[in-house]
Parts: sequence; C-alpha cells; structure tokens
Amino acid sequence: MEEVVYTVLRTVVSILILMVCSLWFGKQINAHINLYNFALSITIGSFIANMGFDIKLNFMPMLSAFFTLILIFFLFSLISSKNRMFRKWLSGRPTVIIEKGKILDKNMEKIRYTLDDLNQQLRELGIFDMIEVEFAILEVSGKLSVMKKTKYQNTTKQDLNPSLQNKDVIIPKELIMNGKIIEKNFNTHYSNTWLINQLNQRKLEIKDIQYAVITSTGHLFIDVNQDQLTSAIDLE
Repeated sequence: MEEVVYTVLRTVVSILILMVCSLWFGKQINAHINLYNFALSITIGSFIANMGFDIKLNFMPMLSAFFTLILIFFLFSLISSKNRMFRKWLSGRPTVIIEKGKILDKNMEKIRYTLDDLNQQLRELGIFDMIEVEFAILEVSGKLSVMKKTKYQNTTKQDLNPSLQNKDVIIPKELIMNGKIIEKNFNTHYSNTWLINQLNQRKLEIKDIQYAVITSTGHLFIDVNQDQLTSAIDLE
C-alpha cells in the first residue's frame, strides 16, 4: 500500500513539474522544431516517466538531474538568442533545394535528400508539377517551404493593379539581425553603402535596428529595437 501511495505522489509531483516547465518554455520548443529540441522533448518525457513510475530510482537525484537539464536548456536558449553563430550551430540551417526553378543537386546530396523526398513534400503542399516552383527551402524542422513562380501564384488585390506588380522574385536577404550586419548577403545592388543611405533617410543607425531584410519583391523592411507600442494585444 505504501508503494502505491509513494508512486501516486511521485507521479503527481512529476506531472506538476512538467506542467510548470511546459508553461515556461513549451512555446519555444514548439516554435523551433529542430533536432536539438526534438531530442530535448524526448529526454524530458523520459525523465518525467522515470520520476513518476520507477520507484527503484531515487526521486531526489532524478529531480536534480532534471532541473540541471532544464538549466542547460535555458542557458543555451539565452546564448542562442544573443549569438547568431551559436544559434546556427545549435539549431542548424535551412537548405535551398530549388533556386530560380533549378534543382540544386549538391545541396541535396549534402543532406541526403532525394528527389522522391522532394516530390512527396511538394505533393503534400498541393504542388504536383515541379515546373511551378521558383524557390524551395528545406527548413531545419524538415518541412519544405515553397515560393511558386509568379504566373502560378494565386491572384491577389495587388495583381489587379499592374503598376504595383513586381515580376522579379528573390529569396529574402537578411541584412541586419539583432543589430549586427550580415556582410555575406550584400551584393552590388544591395551594398553596405546602399543600406547606410537607406538608414540615413529614415534617421536610423545600425544600433537601432533589430531586423532588416530585403523582401521577395525587393523592398527593404526594417524593424527597430523599440517598437513604441503603448500596449500589446492580449490574446488567449
């Protein structure tokens, strides 16, 4: 009887700990589906199961190990939020599979991604003809993101006004992230000098910028560090 009560108490405590931890960083894990977070989720589940049901294991050492794991995850998350290179190392990087309608065989070979995999994921996105694809990027989560060629895209309000149309479609180029310039994304058209001029016109400095990107239509989007919002929308 004592073992039953002990097991019930361990299970209740373990579930409560899991609920608190899920509320704390659950959104971050779900929003960043990668190999690291996937392995972490499995490890956390294993810890909770053993803490709750395996009475042969001492509860306190297991609890200490669990909190150590959570602390390491928190530190890694904190570092990755400040350091882009560490974030790439920890989470991995997306891989371009199709660029301007051309399949990039070498990129596919590097990640052991086959044409069968590509065709399957395209069909899952409702694309049965590869000729429709302008860009295809395999995300770190394993999902395929696709940008169709202009003539195969759905009609929008912008299409009703030909003067607003932009026939050239490019992959968005990130120029500034977390206040740091990404030099390798500059080219002869979108140069460092061009960016500085654009910021000067907006009376901004690089240190003021949280994120700056050239959109797929060739426009510069800028997000500053201070959004000057009086209050955020409250959503449940």
